[in-house]
Amino acid sequence: MNNVAEIQNAVQKLSREELSAFRDWFYEYCATTLDKKFEEDVLVGRLDTLEEEVLCDLRKGRCTEL
Repeated sequence: MNNVAEIQNAVQKLSREELSAFRDWFYEYCATTLDKKFEEDVLVGRLDTLEEEVLCDLRKGRCTEL
């Protein structure tokens, strides 16, 4: 059995309370992981091209204010 199947099996056996606690933890874990990845991408310049495109569109009036 692989890790994902083992995790799926374990999750299916959780009580409602345990599932709720797991869901909260997993949501926070995913958010933190995504934040770290975004910060790394910014630091190494992976988003520079996108930034240039956005600023160009903004200067040309192609953006809609939210």
